[in-house]
Amino acid sequence: MTKTNDIVRRLEEMATLLELKGANPFKVRAYQNAARSLMTHDDDLELALEKGQLTKIKGVGPGIAKDIQDFFHTGEMLELKTLRESFPSTLFELLEVPGLGPKKVKKLFDELQIESLGELEYACHENRLVKLDGFGSKTQEKILKGIALLKQRRNTFLYPEAFEQAHVLLQQMSKWKEIKQIEIAGSLRRRKETIHDIDLVCSADQENAEVVMRRFVNLVSPNDVISHGTTKSSISYRGIQVDLRVVKESEYIFALHHFTGSKEHNTLLRGLAKKQGYILNEYGLFKGESLVKCQTEANIYEQLKLDYIPPELREGLSEIEMSKDHQLPNIITLEDIRGIFHVHTNYSDGKNTLEEMVRAASERGYTYIGISDHSQSAFYAHGLKEKDIDAQFIEIDRVQKQFPKIRIFKGIESDILSDGNLDYPKHVLKRFDFVIGSVHSRFKMSQEEMTKRCVRALENPFCTILGHPTGRLLLARDGFQIDVQRILDVAKKEGKIVELNANPHRLDLDWRILYTNRNDCPYISINPDAHDVEGLSHVTMGVSMARKGGLTKDHVFNTKTTKEIETYFARQRA
Repeated sequence: MTKTNDIVRRLEEMATLLELKGANPFKVRAYQNAARSLMTHDDDLELALEKGQLTKIKGVGPGIAKDIQDFFHTGEMLELKTLRESFPSTLFELLEVPGLGPKKVKKLFDELQIESLGELEYACHENRLVKLDGFGSKTQEKILKGIALLKQRRNTFLYPEAFEQAHVLLQQMSKWKEIKQIEIAGSLRRRKETIHDIDLVCSADQENAEVVMRRFVNLVSPNDVISHGTTKSSISYRGIQVDLRVVKESEYIFALHHFTGSKEHNTLLRGLAKKQGYILNEYGLFKGESLVKCQTEANIYEQLKLDYIPPELREGLSEIEMSKDHQLPNIITLEDIRGIFHVHTNYSDGKNTLEEMVRAASERGYTYIGISDHSQSAFYAHGLKEKDIDAQFIEIDRVQKQFPKIRIFKGIESDILSDGNLDYPKHVLKRFDFVIGSVHSRFKMSQEEMTKRCVRALENPFCTILGHPTGRLLLARDGFQIDVQRILDVAKKEGKIVELNANPHRLDLDWRILYTNRNDCPYISINPDAHDVEGLSHVTMGVSMARKGGLTKDHVFNTKTTKEIETYFARQRA
């Protein structure tokens, strides 16, 4: 029956692909019926093939019989192979989402160019499905819940998803009387953009270690306990693996440092310690048999004649050499950010009104905000026509009077067309204080073509900021092919700004690129790409990526004062 089951699965897949293709419904139904019929067919299919009797099986016509014959002879159905090649392989992930059948997936693919689970999630967060025929806000919410469940099974999460669960655990466990100290460690503490598991390190008296472990594993059902030990246990907490280590109070700071990592950083640091006559591990820093007392991680580095290295920089790159030479950058902090750009409102695909976004930014202490809804080419996001721009400018002037302490800059996120032009004529573009040029289509151009496209946009006198420069969506889509070094060089030459898009699904530019180019890069603007009030908090993640990239406040455009921003924009427009 194994081959019969294989054939049934292929016939079902054929029906799905034909429906995605928009084929005749009768043909789709024929494959569905044949699959159902073969599920209950007890006789030997291979024997039926040899006798030329496949078409005598209920639901199997000449065309489907030919498909079955192909499978027996070649191990594949030729038409199925052709159909598979006509769609991105990631498209089939969408069919795993509860409530999404082939018809709805076809609509998402045809109208919003959604090809993967990650792109679907991003589209939901940008409210692209709300006004799509056959969907709406309730369907969008159900889809997001379905995606969350699927992601739990895949064990890779965006940083904010993992941090939220870790923070809940930290708050709860820090109240346990048996625990003296507890902190997040691992890649989460180093602010990696994607996370596989959560590492927690805590200290407790030896007699309480077992109690802590028991309480920890009791946070979940027995089925979600991965391992239960005396010093280390693991559970699956809301779909994410959480590892807890309990150590003595004297070992805590060393264990926290060790399990923060990275492995590469630890290896280099242990090597340096050995050269200086020390032994460094998760239990302590030892000189011979004696433990060197360290109350903080800074003390560990100090003993090794190093400046303190923040967790975000501990990736085994050049941080130890820089620390030794007192050349570590004074990396940016969240408090350095004075204002934000790349903010959407309900004029395009944002959830909140312009007034609500400005109020929220003002309440967060920002002194300026740059409104930048989608432009006219972004039909999927209800991009602004010229009459919409007129209306928004009138509203901005009105809201500005209500909020005199925060400067509202008039901007737009203008699509970079395939030839590198922006999608408004000059007389429209010159009305804005700033323009973010972004690629939202034709992602599969060659590196040479895409680089020329973005270079031309940067050379446009009206383009102020290059948005999400590589177009990547984490866990969904690789960035398009582009010569990033050329883009950074042109941006610096033209006096333009490059975006660090802080949306957790993007985090584009990648921090590794920032780290490599930190000594010779154009201004970087940490932008939330916010589509609702909550999205303004994306800046926090953007700052984390800038810190990993070794950026200081001097690298970052939106650490400037309002007056400096106004002067910069005026000079660009001159």
